[in-house]
Amino acid sequence: MQRVASRNTAPTSRRNPAGSRSSSGSSSPVPAENEESDFFAAGNESESSLGVPNIQDMRVDDDACLPPVQRLPNEILISIFARLSSSADLLRVMLTCKRWARNAVDLLWHRPSCSTWEKHGKICQTLSLPDPYFDYRHFVKRINLAALAPNVNDGTVMPLSDCNRVERLTLTGCNKLTDTGLVALITNSRHLYSLDVSAQTPLSTVTSNDHITDASINALAENCPQLQGLNISGCQRISNDSLIRLAKSCRYIRRLKLNDCNQVQDDAVFAFAENCPNILEIDLNQCRLVTNAPVTALFTHGTALRELRLANCELLDDEAFLALPSNRTFDHLRILDISNSMGITDRAIEKIIEVAPRLRNLVLQKCRNLTDAAVYAISKLGKNLHFLHLGHCGHITDDGVKRLVASCNRIRYIDLGCCTNLTDDSVSKLAILPKLKRIGLVKCANITDASVIALANANRRPRVRRDAQGNLIQDQVSTMSSLERVHLSYCTNLTQASIIRLLNSCPRLTHLSLTGVQAFLREDLEQFSRPAPSEFTEHQRSVFCVFSGQGVVNLRKHLNVLAQSFQESREPSAPRNAPPAAPVTSQLLPPELAFADGDADVAEMEDEEGDDVVPDGPAVAQPPASNPVIPVVQQPIPAAAPGEDDQFGPFSFIYAPRYGPLSIGASPAGPSSATTNAASSGTSTASASQATIVPAGHPALQAQVSNQSAAGASGTAAVTTTAATNSHPHVPLAHLDITATPEQIEQALEQQNGALSSGT
Repeated sequence: MQRVASRNTAPTSRRNPAGSRSSSGSSSPVPAENEESDFFAAGNESESSLGVPNIQDMRVDDDACLPPVQRLPNEILISIFARLSSSADLLRVMLTCKRWARNAVDLLWHRPSCSTWEKHGKICQTLSLPDPYFDYRHFVKRINLAALAPNVNDGTVMPLSDCNRVERLTLTGCNKLTDTGLVALITNSRHLYSLDVSAQTPLSTVTSNDHITDASINALAENCPQLQGLNISGCQRISNDSLIRLAKSCRYIRRLKLNDCNQVQDDAVFAFAENCPNILEIDLNQCRLVTNAPVTALFTHGTALRELRLANCELLDDEAFLALPSNRTFDHLRILDISNSMGITDRAIEKIIEVAPRLRNLVLQKCRNLTDAAVYAISKLGKNLHFLHLGHCGHITDDGVKRLVASCNRIRYIDLGCCTNLTDDSVSKLAILPKLKRIGLVKCANITDASVIALANANRRPRVRRDAQGNLIQDQVSTMSSLERVHLSYCTNLTQASIIRLLNSCPRLTHLSLTGVQAFLREDLEQFSRPAPSEFTEHQRSVFCVFSGQGVVNLRKHLNVLAQSFQESREPSAPRNAPPAAPVTSQLLPPELAFADGDADVAEMEDEEGDDVVPDGPAVAQPPASNPVIPVVQQPIPAAAPGEDDQFGPFSFIYAPRYGPLSIGASPAGPSSATTNAASSGTSTASASQATIVPAGHPALQAQVSNQSAAGASGTAAVTTTAATNSHPHVPLAHLDITATPEQIEQALEQQNGALSSGT
């Protein structure tokens, strides 16, 4: 009995895990002694050193036989494949093995490329296979046929109608598509959240689509309750009733574009304002029947309105904004465009700034009733303001612009075209904006070279550099200009001297418009200008002068070569072992601002609409085509007749007067002009010669250049300026001592501009 008892108690002492489990607070029953699962789960408790392997030790792991890449989870594989940007690479992944194919097929067919008709045909052929390995139609989430737009019709889209999980459908410019094809695409597409059937594309002149009607909008309302974005710009056969039904059915709409839908009326806009409170962006450009009340409703009913575009809504006036509640601010609003609204005055702008203090982009072009009071209100936006368009606001003066610059130092783009009251005083203030990238001064006829030089010199201000984390970088100061686009068309007082300074000071410059600027209407510069648009008249093409992208780089090189050649022709022959002369850019810029042409940014950027449209009128006088490329002064130059433009235009790359190139060796007739003609004596030297720099509409400045015989050999001269009166304001320049250095000529120019700006 004692032996039996010891046999019965031995297992109990060895089964400590069971004992501890039974002694716990759990109510689970203790497993039976002969329970099979307990046996297989127990570890090897034998005291033998060999032991008996259990099931875990005997199990063979298949993963140990696989390469590491095959042991990666599917989620990791999908994440890796998603970083492949080429569809050809994804196709190779699918051909590797079935597991990779299953993880890559969704990525490859998520957005099939229909950029060519060949690709479109292959996609349609694959979708129509009777027994495919994958059901590809369920993988298609985005369809974009914009690249094939001119020839897309109903037959083009019918094979794609089986894709019933499409989320984004882009049919921009597909003006041959009718309701039949579009309804087939969106039927049963309950996942669709974005649809674009706008009529106009960047390369098309068609602005309307007459084939999309209420049938498509009604099908959209019935089948796409999750719709968030809709662009039907130019679809002018869609009625207000169908839009109202859409607004009531698709309450999640966030982005709505109704450009050029001139049939849209107040009730349709009211419906979207009341039923779609989450609207972020709405574009009503050219909706000429929309009045004040629905615009106010978009503000008051919306909770997150961020962009509101009301350009050319001609029935708008101040009441649309004065009716906004004063006790509420619309902090989400970032972009507001109310261009060409003649009823908008300073009162509306003051109210807008009061209720939307975080506006970033404000477009007010052709709001012709605005004055400096509106600009004072805009100044309250402070650092929030980045983009401001005030073109054709002709009542704005220097005072408003100066206050704007003092308060809003983060402006990146500003357009003041046709603000004819502006002068060098305000433009020189704009030049100090540290982040300014684009400036428009078209037809600001009062500005002179002083404004352009101020823009060029702005990059000389030191700016502390920061690293990616925003920390200051010690001993590193950036002086590179941020200017990228400058519009100076019809600023007729400009000369090549200031433009060269601008080109060499702004390596990031990618667009420069100088249409109608006489100093640049030269045959040798035409090769660098873009061709004029085909719809321009003969006169408009003759004065068109716009440099973009590589044209800016080539223009800079060409002018610098001319300046270098002129400099070398003036200098005496250097000794054989003398070091080479410094490039001309070192004379126009301090050494730290000289740059290589290869460093320039040559990215092509699209023009703003109407920047360089040339009015049809009297032709601007052009320099004669017979001008030599670069004159070499080795013999006396014949005098020009009084009042005539000189024929030696290429000298103007150093300095050109307001109304033509340099006139050398002739003195204009008049009581205030000295009559000293060095050319008539057969020599090119004189004891004292005078240069009269005469801008239009201003008192003349006489630059007295004393040419001493010793200084003549070294190419230096003493320059002094005195104010005088000239009875011939259009005579360009007389008796310029050609031995003066470019620095001295620029000094005389800056003194002249300083005298004019101070009123002396």
